[in-house]
Amino acid sequence: MSKQKTAYPVRTALVASALTLAVAGSFGAAPASARTINIMETGSSLLYPLFNIWVPAYTHSHPNVRINTQSTGSGTGISEAVSGIAQIGASDAYMSNTQIRQNPNILNIPLAISAQTVNYNIPGLNDLHLKLSGPVLAGIYDNQIQYWNAPAIQHLNPGVPLPHHRITPIHRTDGSGDTFIFTQYLSFSTPYWNSHVAYGTTVSWPAVPGSLGALGNPGMVQSVAQTPYSIAYIGVSFANEVKDAHLGTARLENRAGHFMLPTKATIMAAAARLGSKTPADERISLIFAPGAHSYPIINYEYAIVSDHQKDAEMGTAVRELLTWTINRHEGNAERYLRQVHFVALPARISALSRKQIAKIR
Repeated sequence: MSKQKTAYPVRTALVASALTLAVAGSFGAAPASARTINIMETGSSLLYPLFNIWVPAYTHSHPNVRINTQSTGSGTGISEAVSGIAQIGASDAYMSNTQIRQNPNILNIPLAISAQTVNYNIPGLNDLHLKLSGPVLAGIYDNQIQYWNAPAIQHLNPGVPLPHHRITPIHRTDGSGDTFIFTQYLSFSTPYWNSHVAYGTTVSWPAVPGSLGALGNPGMVQSVAQTPYSIAYIGVSFANEVKDAHLGTARLENRAGHFMLPTKATIMAAAARLGSKTPADERISLIFAPGAHSYPIINYEYAIVSDHQKDAEMGTAVRELLTWTINRHEGNAERYLRQVHFVALPARISALSRKQIAKIR
């Protein structure tokens, strides 16, 4: 719609201009003159849904900040934070000692606590929570356990009519923090897997006939939903999608030999047992924690960030954003975290994260 021009007397225009300047001087620079800060966040598809909840809330109160989020996988999140392409690399995995030695300016900052589920699509059985263990999952992904009614699975699930149908294991094809924590669970619970495959954001998956690869957590949900008799590992922030796809969710065996589902209580129980061991740089695995009630696959969700941003304004913007995310009354509030089934950082871990965030310049 075109706007009609109005001819104001010169004196009136000058008075209006003077009044505008006086008001701006009283309250600081006018918002229109503030520099727009563009922050790039990329990486973890598990953390991606939470960032997309955070962004509208944060930018509403910080209108000069724009945040671009991308779900590219934890491996890309780490590499693009290291290279400077992104200001924040989201990752379910902490960087290795070798990576830190090569990049001593990079911080690994926990923002929240999440978990991972193991999901399956067995027609007629998806309403049951089958019991599965690390060694059984290692056997499935290593082709040593090929059928759903294999003795090792039947032993954990007596009386369940498991089908004699070949299992289709699905794994991530991108560099993935979900792969990192899943293969840690296999490694920490199964010596054979640890010595032959080990763990990482990418691994050399053993050859399993019919196995499938998928991109990101959305790809994992879609693949297992479309493939009867398949199994996959999926980040807990996709629990709603798993429910909508009517997939089964396994009870996983913890270090104490108990089979647990990922609930707020079981995630917090695991975090309580290992959180006290978290070092100042906060790089630690929370996988396979001790404790009768601990869920075995939980992790810190990390912001991978350089402590030296491109200029002071960007440093301040990143520092303020991350401080907001870990505040119990702001980004770490239950109203945000419950939407993705995450748990807030304990007070001690939040304090460690604040100390790391303060290093960003």
